[in-house]
Amino acid sequence: MLTAWIAASRAREWAFAFYFLALIFNYPHFMATIYRAYRTREEFQKYRIFTLHITVLLALTAILAHADFRLVPWVFTLYINWSPWHYSGQNYGLLIMFARRGGTSVTQSERRLLYWAFIASYVMLLVSFHTGVSNDPFVLSLNLPAKISIPARVAGGVLYVFFSGWVIAAWVKRGGWKGMAAPLTLLVTQALWFVLPTALGLVAGAAIPQTRYSSGILAVLHSAQYLWITSYYARREARAAGNSSWRMSTYFVTLIAGGIALFIPGPWLVSYAFHYDFAVSFLIFTALVNIHHFILDGAIWKLRDSRIASVLVGRGERSEAETGAKATGWLGGRSAGAHAFRVAVASILFLLGGMDQIRYFTGTDEGNLPHLLGAASLNPYDSSLEMRIARAESQAGQTENALAAFTRAVEVNPSNPVPQEARARALLVAGRFDEAYEHYRKMLVRFPRDTDALVNYGLLAMRLGHSDEAIENWEKVIDLDPAQANAQLYLAEALDHNGEHGAAARHYQAYLDLTSRQTAEESAPVIQRAAVTLELADALVHSHQANSAIPRYRDAVRLAQQAANVREESLAESHLADALDAAKLLADAAAAYQQAIALDEHSGDTNAEAVDWFNYGQVLSKTKLPVRFAFACFVRAEQLLSSSPGPQLDTVTKTRREAETRLDGEAAGVRKNLEATLAQAKSLPESAIAAQ
Repeated sequence: MLTAWIAASRAREWAFAFYFLALIFNYPHFMATIYRAYRTREEFQKYRIFTLHITVLLALTAILAHADFRLVPWVFTLYINWSPWHYSGQNYGLLIMFARRGGTSVTQSERRLLYWAFIASYVMLLVSFHTGVSNDPFVLSLNLPAKISIPARVAGGVLYVFFSGWVIAAWVKRGGWKGMAAPLTLLVTQALWFVLPTALGLVAGAAIPQTRYSSGILAVLHSAQYLWITSYYARREARAAGNSSWRMSTYFVTLIAGGIALFIPGPWLVSYAFHYDFAVSFLIFTALVNIHHFILDGAIWKLRDSRIASVLVGRGERSEAETGAKATGWLGGRSAGAHAFRVAVASILFLLGGMDQIRYFTGTDEGNLPHLLGAASLNPYDSSLEMRIARAESQAGQTENALAAFTRAVEVNPSNPVPQEARARALLVAGRFDEAYEHYRKMLVRFPRDTDALVNYGLLAMRLGHSDEAIENWEKVIDLDPAQANAQLYLAEALDHNGEHGAAARHYQAYLDLTSRQTAEESAPVIQRAAVTLELADALVHSHQANSAIPRYRDAVRLAQQAANVREESLAESHLADALDAAKLLADAAAAYQQAIALDEHSGDTNAEAVDWFNYGQVLSKTKLPVRFAFACFVRAEQLLSSSPGPQLDTVTKTRREAETRLDGEAAGVRKNLEATLAQAKSLPESAIAAQ
């Protein structure tokens, strides 16, 4: 909880602190397992399937993951999801160990109940990881809905408390509280690591970040716990074998050097030798070294192994001495040459570890261009670093340098869509649409199912005049994911523009259905929904579905009112009136025009007001009402358009003249009392018009 609070304000410093802690805790704890399993030929042969066969299989997996980027999220997700299970297994094993050390006899049923309790707590965290979509491109999620995940997490917490409480109660009943301090500590540890974070997430509604939690403070605490046990085991084993020269400091330095060797040289060598993305290679090595550790660690630490139990559970030193010959041969010998070689190798590894720390510290200094460029000089094959350089160059106003950095990021790892998308967006911001169009074209050859890229490529194609290509791309998006609301809207507008109004109406409706189901934060603004509803209604009219269009126009009016947008409301009322007029519902059409005119006068939109007065006059001229009302409407429309000569004004003038000839000399009187006549026209009730 402390780290979560501090990380919110000091994210970079905290990230570096964890990176350094990994060097002295996490890496050595992996090496401690290697030290146990590979130090002697006896141990190596005993666990041969893990020390050799599984190791070869994971090495092949590393090669395949480097060769095919699509495997990386699967490998990394396996590591992230397996980590909490591994931590739970260690807590469970230590609990049983301390119970036995304290003299508690653990029955088979009690062991099974505890095992299920730890499984329940792990499932709580695992379900939290897989609730909703993942925000990390390297971590896959089952996207579990809340209606499934919440009951599952609550059930896990209840089972953990019930099963563990049952066993502790049984132990206390048999032997009292003596010896319960350590088992209770392990139960509380498991609760703090797994049950409490999940419970807080349920109460506060916050998702647990998979990578930060599995590989952050929890990994450090687990590693420290592991080093405590394995160093105790190594010390007692060495003493039992008569090795009086064993020193904790030497052992710990060996573990640090070996840990560095496991994690750091590999990505650096792969990066420099093959110009491979350092950040991705580091993730691959991290995931597979962890997975190898999980498998190997589960094999070598078994309390049912008498040798291990005699050290960890027994009170005395081991009676039998270590007889196995060292697997390292001369390298592990006591000669001066071997000692010098070991010191030299360790020194090189520490230097490499230090350089890696410096590079990480400078390479994560967002916005500090000199630091970022310095980190790139140490290893230029890192797409994430190049992305940070690009953002820093953009902030400095160096557009060309930023684009060059984005280009380098793509070249380092063309299989990663993140740098590809970032470069495309940078080209768009720079106004280099032709280059962006070409970039998206090449990008989609590699990522044909990238819906965001398809949407943006369609927008560029439309902008550059390739409407058929734009429509084709948006149709692909909808085939891949019908829930892509923006693609539905863009496709609808493109089809509408091409005269395919019926097809356009279907996609307009799909967009509105999708946005109506979105949360308030995700949903489109009400005014946009009003505009799209109006476009839908227009498309229905053009496809000869006027009866279906009228309710949609009314929806558009309602949404515009909800958005308090007078101009959009006026437009919707005007289109509604047109549709009602076409349906020969003259009274309803007149009422809609009256409302539109009132809104036009309020907004000051003279052109819209002129059109609405003219159309209102057309409706009135179809009734048996006095011609003076229609004539007054045409006169007002002509006055409003007088400053804008053109075909529109010509049409209005022609219609006004025709009405004037029908007035038989009354035109002058109407002009003289124009405002009064218009006021009467605007207030004509629907009943008066319907009666005509």
